[in-house]
Amino acid sequence: MGASELIDKLIAELPDWRRKTFADIRRIIREADPEIVEEWKWRGAPVWSHGGIVCVANAFKDKVKLTFYQGASVADPDKLYNNGVAGKQWRTIDYFKDDKIRERELKNLVRSAVDFNLANMKMKSNTPRKKAAK
Repeated sequence: MGASELIDKLIAELPDWRRKTFADIRRIIREADPEIVEEWKWRGAPVWSHGGIVCVANAFKDKVKLTFYQGASVADPDKLYNNGVAGKQWRTIDYFKDDKIRERELKNLVRSAVDFNLANMKMKSNTPRKKAAK
């Protein structure tokens, strides 16, 4: 079973409001970047990547957590991050039962994370390599 099918299965098995929230988050991510790749990592975590990991989603008992892998390096002008803001790398958005997803703002954040990854890839590919010692 591929990653997309595993994510479909995960969403279908969520028993309550988390099913719709998770499905909406997934749809928004895919609409924000049609080239994004769905992956399945770390013993069952849906991951979206483009030029590197963009974000990871997990459903917990009381929330759906969306973690941006390089979130500390990606601007959040709409202040969506509501957890993990003290960390050095990751930033998260925790969605609880009655939270509304700010769709436009989330799409912008996903696009910014992809842009960061692609710029970082380009920078790495333009860095000259050191010659091996003889």
